[in-house]
Amino acid sequence: MDHILENLLSEPLTPWLSGSGPEGEIVLSSRIRLARNLKSQPFPGRASTAKLGEIMAELKAVPAELMADDGHDYAFVELEGLSTLARYVLVEKHIVSPNHVADPKNRALIVRDDASVSIMVNEEDHLRLQCLEAGLNLTEAFTKANTVDDIIESKHGLAFMEHIGYLTSCPTNIGTGLRASVMVHLPALSLTKQMGTMVAIATRLGLTVRGLYGEGTEATGNIFQISNQVTLGRSEQDIINNLNSVVKQIVDKERMARSLLINETPDVLADRVWRAYGVLRYAQSLSASEALALLSEVRLGIDLGVIDEALPAVFNQLLVTTRPNFLQNLSGKVALNQAESNKLRAKLVRLSLHGN
Repeated sequence: MDHILENLLSEPLTPWLSGSGPEGEIVLSSRIRLARNLKSQPFPGRASTAKLGEIMAELKAVPAELMADDGHDYAFVELEGLSTLARYVLVEKHIVSPNHVADPKNRALIVRDDASVSIMVNEEDHLRLQCLEAGLNLTEAFTKANTVDDIIESKHGLAFMEHIGYLTSCPTNIGTGLRASVMVHLPALSLTKQMGTMVAIATRLGLTVRGLYGEGTEATGNIFQISNQVTLGRSEQDIINNLNSVVKQIVDKERMARSLLINETPDVLADRVWRAYGVLRYAQSLSASEALALLSEVRLGIDLGVIDEALPAVFNQLLVTTRPNFLQNLSGKVALNQAESNKLRAKLVRLSLHGN
């Protein structure tokens, strides 16, 4: 299954980041993550090297078990066999967490050929199963995750107690073990200084708002991840319904903020997004954070019909290709220094915009 890994590392877009799906101009993707542990083994944080090896050996059977059910190809990738660069490309593509690749020994990835299903082996839990869909599509992502979970549970005993639910390393995941999240692009709320209010409201409703790569990361490019905080005592459907409801309200607020910008300050907005477009179109050097900030404003201009010289799909593609590790991998060089990276990023952006 080397072609699966090769495609993951080289292709800029995965289907769930295509820009399609419900509310796709604001909600980039939906994710369902399930935390699971084998009942016969200690949690990864308490497991010896030998035990972690046993867990890896048992879970190598999972790809074949999943392939027999849905017809897709799956790969089992041992992280220790990947270069540091390749591991962090997977982080930038939201296939694995930063924590998972920090110490690759006895850790692995199980991934479907379209990257919509990926399973981290021996991260904080034995299994961190995630399913991703384009747009606001949590129900479809949960259906897929539930199917994969049922197949794994039918073949491997999982740690579960009737009166508690699934047992996990972190107490906040006990119960359903479910973390539902959406990735949203909220430039208008940021420009109109309303994000602080939105974050406070989401927090009061039991949700958490994080940056582009989840916990501990910044909201680069006005992209945020919104997810549930608690799993114990709540059903999967309750968690999904609550998140869906709040996200729809945030989407409505973002649209209202966009209307405010285009109706009350159209000249200011036009000047801002065209300046951003001009910099991206002609810049000879761009840092990663600068590129995302400018791309966010250009995407806003595209969505509002101010800019008609680029397609929305370009924004989604450049979200990946301008990231430092993907760019490094794309260059084919052993290493890029900061100046070389910034120069190559600017060239890539210019070519992408020129082609549209």
